[in-house]
Amino acid sequence: MQVILKEDVEKLGLAGEVVDVKDGYGRNYLIPTGKAVLATKGARKAVDKQMKKVLEQRLADLEKSRETAEELQGTNVTIAVKAGEEGKIFGTVTNVQIAEALKEKGFEIDRRKIQIDEDVKQLGEYTATVNLHEEVKTSLTFWVVKAQD
Repeated sequence: MQVILKEDVEKLGLAGEVVDVKDGYGRNYLIPTGKAVLATKGARKAVDKQMKKVLEQRLADLEKSRETAEELQGTNVTIAVKAGEEGKIFGTVTNVQIAEALKEKGFEIDRRKIQIDEDVKQLGEYTATVNLHEEVKTSLTFWVVKAQD
């Protein structure tokens, strides 16, 4: 079955692409959820008109992501957590905490776009990867420090 994607679907394709999918996946998931439409001649013409707008939007998003990546390169984030005497922290630092710390610095980044490169179980310096766009990734340095009681 051929469908036209109305929005980006991870591991399948980008909005506006005509893709082959299994009949059940198309009928039972993609079309009912509004992520795709059946690929007919009329639908293809309508999508071609919309693709111009989508491409312009993608270019704008890509440019904005590159600017944000440059700003993030020089940014360090400090996260205060409860810790024991040997520097072992209670629990772990998550991408939610990093997203909140970035929000305090003026960056609106979705927590799902932040990947911590290693488990954070001790106080110290760590790095995280921020996926701003499918073509733009940057690394972020963050410090885990002991919270003052």
